[in-house]
Amino acid sequence: MLYCSFRLLLFLCYLTGTALSQSDAKIAGTVVDRNGNSIIGANVFLVDSYDGATSFEGGRFSFSTALQGEQILRVTFLGYEDTELPVNLNGDSLNLHITLAVGALELDQVVITAGSFAAGGEKRREVLQPLDIVTTAGATADLAGVFNTLPGTQAVGEEGRLFVRGGEGREAKTFIDGMLVQNFYSPAAPNTPSRSRFLPFMFSGASFSTGGYSAEYGQALSSALVLHSKPVANQNRLDISLMSVGVDAAFTKAWDASSLSGKLQYTNIDPYFSLINQDIDWIDPPTSYEGSFAYRKKMGTSGILKLFGNGNHSSFSLNRYSLDEPGQPIWTDLRNNYAYFNATLHDELAGGWIYRAGTSLTYNHDRIGLNQDEVDQPELGFHGKFTLQKRISAELELKTGTEYFLTDFQQTLRDAGEGEVFSAGFTDHLPAFFAEADLHLSAKLLARVGLRSEYYSLSRDWHVAPRASLAYKTGGNSQISAAIGRYQQAPATEQRLHAPTLRPEKATHYILNYQIMREGRTFRIETYHKDYDDLIKYQSPREGSPSMHTNAGSGFARGIDLFWRDNRTIKNVDYWFSYSFLDTRRDYRDFPEAAVPSFASRHNFSIVYKQFVPTIKSQIGATFRYASGRPYHDPNEPGFQNRQTKAYQDLSFNLSYLISQNMILHASATNVLGRNNIFGREFASRPDEEGIYASRAIRQPARRFLFLGLFITLSKDQVLNQLPNL
Repeated sequence: MLYCSFRLLLFLCYLTGTALSQSDAKIAGTVVDRNGNSIIGANVFLVDSYDGATSFEGGRFSFSTALQGEQILRVTFLGYEDTELPVNLNGDSLNLHITLAVGALELDQVVITAGSFAAGGEKRREVLQPLDIVTTAGATADLAGVFNTLPGTQAVGEEGRLFVRGGEGREAKTFIDGMLVQNFYSPAAPNTPSRSRFLPFMFSGASFSTGGYSAEYGQALSSALVLHSKPVANQNRLDISLMSVGVDAAFTKAWDASSLSGKLQYTNIDPYFSLINQDIDWIDPPTSYEGSFAYRKKMGTSGILKLFGNGNHSSFSLNRYSLDEPGQPIWTDLRNNYAYFNATLHDELAGGWIYRAGTSLTYNHDRIGLNQDEVDQPELGFHGKFTLQKRISAELELKTGTEYFLTDFQQTLRDAGEGEVFSAGFTDHLPAFFAEADLHLSAKLLARVGLRSEYYSLSRDWHVAPRASLAYKTGGNSQISAAIGRYQQAPATEQRLHAPTLRPEKATHYILNYQIMREGRTFRIETYHKDYDDLIKYQSPREGSPSMHTNAGSGFARGIDLFWRDNRTIKNVDYWFSYSFLDTRRDYRDFPEAAVPSFASRHNFSIVYKQFVPTIKSQIGATFRYASGRPYHDPNEPGFQNRQTKAYQDLSFNLSYLISQNMILHASATNVLGRNNIFGREFASRPDEEGIYASRAIRQPARRFLFLGLFITLSKDQVLNQLPNL
């Protein structure tokens, strides 16, 4: 109790601005394993003191201390043996190179890989680097863009979101440092792709799970994208970007134990659209103003406080044309205000328990004008979480926690023609509890069992979701993993507006995975089956009766995913290949029978290529994506989901040229072959005099997207640049 009270006192003193005295000696260095790989997240501290740090990128650490004389420096990291070094402090700076030995049980350690891809931060199982998120051609530095090149995802070009293994875009949820992000994507015009609101430079790594994920993560029926924000920065810098779509400026101020970063960005697509013809009748193309900040503070020897905020205002207006009345334009105007705040704190308690506490707050407000009518939609989301984790023994690790979700959504419709106002809304409270245990049954066999329980206030019932995974090490670099689990998610917002008491939709995942990683090469093959139940079905209202919503829907998805990456065979070349086969049916929404949804394609293929050319100080990249045709329903033909689009193809290129150490020129182009990709067709709501339903293709607003940017970094040592941020 005294230990916790003292930590709390330090935290309160920090919040109220109490300044601590400066230390006399600086201790810095690096932490690596015996193969020379840097270790991120190691705790480095002086025994019996609060002086210490956590290693960050490159395994580097740095802290100051006022202690004098002979001291003991201790270094700890999960899975490695604790290391202690005697140091003599006399006011001079120390620079240390510390090598950690893998723990006895960890020498042949096995990790769960079924359904999971790691990108940075977890060296021994990552298949993507953080740099990949921003240098993949065709992704245009969008988080969803690069993960859409991995197996298990669908090419849904008119949405731009993650569609995973037969699931809709809303079934893939994003978390930052474990906290849910609501409204992760920016608003977009109908049938045009949206982008994630958050820039890749914020994150040091990510875990992308296509299924079988931890009991810690809920409210995601198909996929969880977990983003890990950067630790405390160690250098001051100023970044300026001049782009064909806008400008931005960012700064970072670093102190001994904390750092503050900020960014301002202005985006205006109008000049670009004036040069590149668009298949949209724009009145005012998209414009946005954005600001963000990130504050990091080391707390004691092992704790860290992270604060992050993001605010955005975006708007656009255009004319839309109904197929029922093609000569009458529908003036459409959107104004969106968005704010997101995230705060997390993690530290070690007495007895070896590690706690993580966090909260996130999301505010999203849409004002939509449709001719003279107006739709006003404010939404507030809150997420709070507290977890405890401890390595009980070499064989057992426990994690448990509780969290609470709040969603408050209101909608007001103003009908100018009738002079009427319609209002609807709901407030949903969702508490949850979870517990999970990792059982190291042997050096080669790991089992993970978990349970998640959630209460839905609108339907007033509890739902329990058990999950389990198993992994067996088949060799020094290979393993087999399997996972089974139950997942659930609240109905979509518009569905809860019509029928608040609907139960959550559910899915059961079955996954079998084989992976081998050796000398810069990775191969994965994974097969899966998903059963859906309690999906939402509805019927259109008849003769003034309310629409009927029920949980009578069901479905399945099954398939095989392949992945290969090689950055070793060809010098200065890195490439990966992914392929997905999907067989899925759903009986949901207003489907008259079970059928393939319009967003699902049977075959998806991607190849990503990157090469660094030292002679011209440039990195070139290319990405090719292919997806077989997607079904759609043509009311002029018999049957349901009776037609199919042509295959989707996209070849994209990019180039990053290092003008000087702190100046980079970046150019990219999507769909360089100008293929006219069509994603489906939309039809009139009623037939013409000849009984034919008029239709038009859903296609790309423009054949290509071109981008040009100049990125400038100013720092004290002049060795930093923005290459990782392109």
